[in-house]
Amino acid sequence: MAEASRWHLGGTPKHKLRYREDVEIRTTLQELLLYSIFLINLCILTFGMVNPHMYYLNKVMSSLFLDTSVAGEERTNFKSIRSITDFWKFMEGPLLDGLYWDSWYNNENLYDLKSSRIYYENILLGLPRVRQLKVRNGTCKVHAFFRSLMDECYDKYTSKNEDMADFGLKQHTEWKYSSPHMNSPWHWGFAGVYRDGGYIFTLSKSKSETLNKFINLRMNSWITRGTRVIFIDFSVYNANVNLFCIIRLVAEFPATGGILTSWQFYSVKLLRYVSFYDYFIASCEIIFCIFIIVFTIQEIKKLKEFKFAYFKSIWNWLELLLLVLCFLTVFFSLYSNMKIYHMLGQLLRNTEKYSDFYFLAYWHIYYNNIIAITIFFAWIKNMFLAIINDTYSEVKADYSIGRRPDFQLGKMIKKSYNNALEKLKLKKPGTDEDKKRENKDLAEKARREGFDEKEIQSAEQMKKWKERLEKKYYSTEIQDDYQTVTQQEFRDLFLYAVELEKELHYVSLKLNRVMRKVSALQ
Repeated sequence: MAEASRWHLGGTPKHKLRYREDVEIRTTLQELLLYSIFLINLCILTFGMVNPHMYYLNKVMSSLFLDTSVAGEERTNFKSIRSITDFWKFMEGPLLDGLYWDSWYNNENLYDLKSSRIYYENILLGLPRVRQLKVRNGTCKVHAFFRSLMDECYDKYTSKNEDMADFGLKQHTEWKYSSPHMNSPWHWGFAGVYRDGGYIFTLSKSKSETLNKFINLRMNSWITRGTRVIFIDFSVYNANVNLFCIIRLVAEFPATGGILTSWQFYSVKLLRYVSFYDYFIASCEIIFCIFIIVFTIQEIKKLKEFKFAYFKSIWNWLELLLLVLCFLTVFFSLYSNMKIYHMLGQLLRNTEKYSDFYFLAYWHIYYNNIIAITIFFAWIKNMFLAIINDTYSEVKADYSIGRRPDFQLGKMIKKSYNNALEKLKLKKPGTDEDKKRENKDLAEKARREGFDEKEIQSAEQMKKWKERLEKKYYSTEIQDDYQTVTQQEFRDLFLYAVELEKELHYVSLKLNRVMRKVSALQ
């Protein structure tokens, strides 16, 4: 009867239940292996886009244009600009010296070049550009008490307050307003958000001509009370490391007075496929797309199978979020590459104008951001890989002593999570009441799966043997007077105890049968 109850309770044979559990474990491990390969591939893609040269190129350029001071005792550099006078000193000093490298260290002229070479290695692409945005007078109101002292009022910068009228000499582009381009990104500053356009001029290839230009602008008050921001944009390319450095220096003139300086140095790899390592990254990109297709098919099958119940699981929502981010990553990669190859040739053909690489860097930074978010959520899923592997080892150990563990993934993770907290002393160990409750739950589950009371009692007894052995020989808090044992010694002791318990159980059954026969004879 006991055997019959074990095999036929609920119409489901015991070996089939075990088979389904084994299949579930095998499927889970296969998915974990597949996802681990996907995660490694994604990490290669992410970290393959950056290299130490990006940091060093940024450091060299920022040191040249931010930390170089005006000649003399004033020690004024871009970071220390606080007034319009300081700004013009920087423009006519460190900026010019940093942009124009026309001689070697021994004052010999450089060989014939079409463009300046900063530090002799970085080609200046096109011509640098200076751009100003202003606000109109009367964009704010002066209180009646002070109108006799001040009749002009310039508010903070907004697109509605922007001044678009010609001013000053009203000659050339620096005195005339230029409309913004539709697709150009806005710039987020300290004192406002600024759009493209404004009063623009490009520098000359000659250092002396550019110096005369600055002097002329300074003498004719190109910077006014309505000035709210000035951008200095230029780009360089280093062929030695195949990197573009897009540079933007920003001087904001808030309505409070003074000047706030900020800067952006973007070292990016716009020409992505040059070396053999680049083609290896390209192969990883293809593998990434294959993984996206495989995962998409898996999620579609789950959705068809579970229908609306699919959306009740938080893990399924995480899968969908990860897929959406992966598709966005592919989209940004394709779009940025198309834009780069379309615009790069046009920008490099004309060296007499400003080459707007800032737009290309803008999309490249977006791509980096989206893939960073993708890898963040990828590492959150299942971050639990080590926990699940640890739990699987515990489950295999449970099988060896006759326990019938629950293979629900959520409970497996929760159990390992609580164990980790206890080991880190972030949570108090389970009390005796918790252990009794756990044992009771296991016993109830065993009854539902067809085990009789004797088998349940036998399993509970074997569990007690295991806990005693663990406490005596395998505790993590072994005292100095205890003699530690090896894993093999512990295993031998444990197997001996299990076999001894089985023999005792067998003898007990035989003894019960003999006692029944004696009673019948009497």
